[in-house]
Amino acid sequence: MKLRSVALLIAIIIIADQALKIWIKTTHDTGEVMRVLGMDWFRLHFIENPGMAWGWKFGNEAGKMILTLFRLGAVVFGTWYLGRIVKQQYSRGFIICAGLIYAGALGNLIDSMFYGMIFDKGLHYDSTLKDYISYSGIAHFSGNGYSSFLHGSVVDMLYFPIITKAHFPAWVPAVGGDEFEFFSPIFNIADASISIGVITLLLFQKRFFKRHSQPDTPVTVETSSEISDKMQVS
Repeated sequence: MKLRSVALLIAIIIIADQALKIWIKTTHDTGEVMRVLGMDWFRLHFIENPGMAWGWKFGNEAGKMILTLFRLGAVVFGTWYLGRIVKQQYSRGFIICAGLIYAGALGNLIDSMFYGMIFDKGLHYDSTLKDYISYSGIAHFSGNGYSSFLHGSVVDMLYFPIITKAHFPAWVPAVGGDEFEFFSPIFNIADASISIGVITLLLFQKRFFKRHSQPDTPVTVETSSEISDKMQVS
C-alpha cells in the first residue's frame, strides 16, 4: 500500500470530521438535538467535552493539558510509524487500521489545539468554580477566542439511542427495574475512526501479523570424499 493512499484516507476523515464539527458549532446551540431523516435511533446531539474520546474526562485543566500533549506526541510518533510500516510493506489491513487511529487522534487534537483560539464561545474551565462551564448561543469564528492554545474543547454530535426507555429486569442486582438506554455515548467522526481502527485490529490481528513460512532451501554439504557410481544412497 502506498503512502499517498494512506494520506488520502487520513485527509478524507479529517475533512469530514472538521466539516461536521464546524458546521454544528456555528449553526446550533449546545445541547440541541436533531433527528437525522426523522429517525429516532440516529440523532445529532451537539455537546462539547474537555477530555478523552467518547466524552470521557481526564481530571481538571492540568489533566486536559497532559492529555492534549499526549495526543500531540502520539500524532508525531504516528507520523513516523506510518511511514515506517508503509516502507516495510506491512499488510494492507494493518496499515489501514493504523491510518484510522492516526486520523482520529489528529482530528480531536485539532479541536484541543486551535478551537479555543478561533471560536468566541466554547466549553471552558473556570478557575473560581474549579469546573468546566458551558455557554449559551451559537459560536462564531473570532480573533478573541474563548480559551488559549491547547485548551480548546472537543466537539461531539453523533448519537445513536438504539434502545430507549427500556428497563433492566427486576432480578438484576443493584439496577433491577432501573431505566437504561442503549447506545448512549455521544461522539464524533474522529472517535469513530479510532474505535473502528482498534476493534478491527483486535479482531484480525492474527491475519494482519501472520508470518508466511519460508520455503525450504536445499542444504549443500562440501566433502573431500570421492563419489563413484558404486556408492548407494539410502
